[in-house]
Amino acid sequence: MDVKRDKDQDADCEKVTAVLLKSRTGEFDLESILFLKLRGLGIHDLGCIGECMNLERLDLSGNNITNLAALSSLRLLFVLNLSANRISNLEPLHNCENLQNLNLAGNNISSIESFHCLKSLRKLENIRLKDNTYNYTNPVCRNTPYRTIILEMFPTIKVLDGERVVGRGSDLYQLCKDIDDTIKDVLHECRLLNNRATHVISQTERSMSLKKQPKQYAI
Repeated sequence: MDVKRDKDQDADCEKVTAVLLKSRTGEFDLESILFLKLRGLGIHDLGCIGECMNLERLDLSGNNITNLAALSSLRLLFVLNLSANRISNLEPLHNCENLQNLNLAGNNISSIESFHCLKSLRKLENIRLKDNTYNYTNPVCRNTPYRTIILEMFPTIKVLDGERVVGRGSDLYQLCKDIDDTIKDVLHECRLLNNRATHVISQTERSMSLKKQPKQYAI
């Protein structure tokens, strides 16, 4: 009976505790945990997970997580699966400086601005915002041309939504970037021509004004 009760509690635990972490990993010291899988346990409070300071791989998919604050101390983390949760704010992840692989498919991210806080993550190579296999997505995927923006925002990305991108981005991304660069160059030339025209007009008006002034004769 005790074993069955422990399994039932393990299957639906709302908060991450030291007891849960030790039972799932067999480690006595939380700082010794390198890999952790807490998938589909009904978790909504990450509790003391931030004490696993040396954690490198973490799977929290299929839970009810909304607040990622407890993950901000996991600076060695390089693989993080947060798919199928209720996340909308990514701010705490900006401290995870070694993060390379981030799965956010199936959450509540509605704005592309939500990713600005992650621009400092120079090692980020793989981002997933939707997964057609499980029909996971995010509101941002439906409302904006997010792929082009994400690739522009994170030039180190090699894989987006499970699809490998070539070089700095896909063909579409590169085409859009080339067009954008061309437009910027044209606008720059237009500004230069406008400044020159304004200067010439100003000089001409000044010259004409001087010619119209009556001549002064000394007596």
